[in-house]
Amino acid sequence: MNILKKYQLATILFLSCAAGANAQSGSMADKASLPENGAVNKDWVPSRRPDGAYDKVAHVSKALPWQPLREDDVLWKKRVWREIDVRQKQNMPFIYPGDENTGGGSFIEILIDAIKRGKIQAYSPFDERFTTPFTKDQIMDVLVGKPDTFYEDDIETGERVMRISRTEFDPNTITKYRIKEDVIFDRNLGRKVTRIIGLAPLLDKKSSSGDFIGNTPFFWLYYQDIRDLLAQYEVFNPDNDVARMTWDDYFEGRFFASYIYKVSNPFDFRFKDYNMNDMDILNEGQRVSEEMMNREHDMWVY
Repeated sequence: MNILKKYQLATILFLSCAAGANAQSGSMADKASLPENGAVNKDWVPSRRPDGAYDKVAHVSKALPWQPLREDDVLWKKRVWREIDVRQKQNMPFIYPGDENTGGGSFIEILIDAIKRGKIQAYSPFDERFTTPFTKDQIMDVLVGKPDTFYEDDIETGERVMRISRTEFDPNTITKYRIKEDVIFDRNLGRKVTRIIGLAPLLDKKSSSGDFIGNTPFFWLYYQDIRDLLAQYEVFNPDNDVARMTWDDYFEGRFFASYIYKVSNPFDFRFKDYNMNDMDILNEGQRVSEEMMNREHDMWVY
């Protein structure tokens, strides 16, 4: 009996190890395309020598939790949608190519790398309410592109052969980010509070002739789910390489430039749905921003 029990135990251990090895090989296959050095860009290679004139320590940050807001303390609230144009000078950190402190990639590459590694959950491009998860395969279809079949003459044989090509994702096609946020006046704090609800990168769409035809959301992210991730990467500071903030500090401190393109309304219309041109949209967004600021002042009791 002792020999039989030892044999059964050895068999169980062997099967467990085999199953674990298979699971590990599967997970390794899924992550084969991800950089092994922890960078968000596969082309980023860390230095083999201390790259700097002074000793550095690892910067490990964590997002500070928001102060809870009670419904009874909310006197006024407005849902606002904004767009961030990365081509504006104040928003240049979004397209900075990256270094050892910023993750070795641009902001969109940080988000995509976290989604591919399973750190955060993305949602459907047209789902601002976060009800439909956006799978990794769906994202890869956009990143890698669908296969395009074409025929060409082989140089050596001269025969007509079929080729298959894919269009690789270009981070430069992300020129805007969309933000959904709530602007609230909290009587307990005695001031206006702005909380970001969701964030979506916008893809540039071009016609077959290469002409720009508009932007479309890539995916939506629930902002509270990504705050700890954003706290792990620093934002480039052109004035001082030491005085850098995290991406969470950057968003919470409102250091980006943006414009309002939509506010909550009965018809869910954007400003451009009212037949406004680009200049009118900017002016209307500025008017709404000033109206909310005046509303905050009116809430004070002297």
